[in-house]
Amino acid sequence: MKQPLFICFFALLLSVTALFGSTKYLDNHSCSECHEKIYEEYQSSFHAKGYFNDSLHRKIADKVSDRRYECATCHMPMADNLSDLISGKARPNPINKTHTDAISCYFCHTIAYVRESHQFNINTQARQATNYKPTLYGRLNKPDESDKHSSSSNPIYAQKVCMGCHSHKLNESNTTIFRAMDKGQDSLSCIKCHMPDVAGGAEKMDKRARGRHISHKFLGIHDKAFRKTGVELNCSLSPAHLSVTLENKMSHPLIIQPARVKFLKIVIERKGQPLWQNYQAQPSEDTQGYFAYHFKQGEHQVIIPAEATSHRVNNLDANSRKTLEYTIPALQKGDCVRVGLYVRLAKRDCAKVVELEKSQLSDDLLIKEMVLTVD
Repeated sequence: MKQPLFICFFALLLSVTALFGSTKYLDNHSCSECHEKIYEEYQSSFHAKGYFNDSLHRKIADKVSDRRYECATCHMPMADNLSDLISGKARPNPINKTHTDAISCYFCHTIAYVRESHQFNINTQARQATNYKPTLYGRLNKPDESDKHSSSSNPIYAQKVCMGCHSHKLNESNTTIFRAMDKGQDSLSCIKCHMPDVAGGAEKMDKRARGRHISHKFLGIHDKAFRKTGVELNCSLSPAHLSVTLENKMSHPLIIQPARVKFLKIVIERKGQPLWQNYQAQPSEDTQGYFAYHFKQGEHQVIIPAEATSHRVNNLDANSRKTLEYTIPALQKGDCVRVGLYVRLAKRDCAKVVELEKSQLSDDLLIKEMVLTVD
């Protein structure tokens, strides 16, 4: 059977890497000895989530294939048998630390550069000398040494390091199934929001008395306070008309992951009773206020996009604004208009396909709300 192009590419990449030897893998827990606070932050992040502790990811991966774990490229990148996972010769192993560490500390801090390509970008690991302690990279000037690793500053961590996994992904049919970054962007735009400067030194001993470090919580949509910061919501009313303006302040599109949906919920109340809503049963009824990917394989709609041959998306581009217009019932004094932007981490049809309909992934999580009362 013909192997997919990306499987052949990774087999070649890994075989070349093997020629340069390898050092002992430093698992996530070993980092906590010196970087206790950063380790705690990381453990609460979704970089620490993977096949074994993220039910949505595991269910989707298994739905795509019960043999190959192609997601390992980004979600299990330090696997000691990465090519076997991708090709289907091996499955994720719950007692293998290079598997259970997910997007590990060691992986992120040993990236030498990012090779840009059409289908998806490739994180290229730094060559490490056999039988010597590894060199870990970051953005600190004059980083401290340790008995476990050498340290060095690498400009890639302010440039392209995030683009290895967070730029784009096209499937084998050349259909975009994920896009978060453009070629002109650098990692600093990601770090500014998702890794803010916080109190506390990078090392437990804080030998250089730095006093501050970059947070490794990798704040995102799961954080209630953080998700409020990405979008501005404004409304204006006339007697029978509502205008809703959304401003995306983020450096990536409003919707980037195919499993998720963001949507408007608009409710008009009169004397405490619902008078009008922008949808009746499901938010997808309001096509302009429903931001999501839609995929097809030929003429048939598909939910899991691995085999999709086309897509369309209702989105709001990075740093852009859109005004949505609604015809509403004639308003009276005292009427209350509630406009909320919500997110579901797994949209209804996706949650159904992977049997997670009753999980919290299908809950409506408020991003931002505006309440107007007619005078």
